[in-house]
Amino acid sequence: MINKINKLSQSEFIKVFANIFENARWIAEELYNQKPFKDFIDLSSKMLNIFENTTKEKKLKILNDHPDLGSKAKISELTPESLKEQTSAGLDQCTKEEFSEFKKLNNAYKKFGFPFILAVRGKNKIEILNNFRQRVESEPDVEFNEAIQQVKKIASLRLEDMNNKGI
Repeated sequence: MINKINKLSQSEFIKVFANIFENARWIAEELYNQKPFKDFIDLSSKMLNIFENTTKEKKLKILNDHPDLGSKAKISELTPESLKEQTSAGLDQCTKEEFSEFKKLNNAYKKFGFPFILAVRGKNKIEILNNFRQRVESEPDVEFNEAIQQVKKIASLRLEDMNNKGI
């Protein structure tokens, strides 16, 4: 599979990898310039390194490109990847009360300057709400670092999916 990836044109490559990090096409563009890759682990490692080594401002932009969790109003704005992840966690099946609590928590979380980010795969809406309730009380620096870790986890899971499917 890595040979196939290494042979992709720049436009094909960017199309495939543009949403590993939410709406961060520029990471895919930088990654393309690091070809050829030895294997998928090499590709994944280089992609994560691009994110880790970027400026705080670019990281903040990526954080802000993530959707609010459990927002009924914004479901049409989700990337296909985010829609799949939120649906698999049952966030599209919240009760009226749960949607209301997500809205309240999303609003309270705005104090951090970016949305609440959690890798929701393997979690249900109750676990997500419990995590949200705890993290909304965090200190800003702690929460920024946690959000960065969650973004990396989401990207790693998306890359893992691509590898398992043979892209």
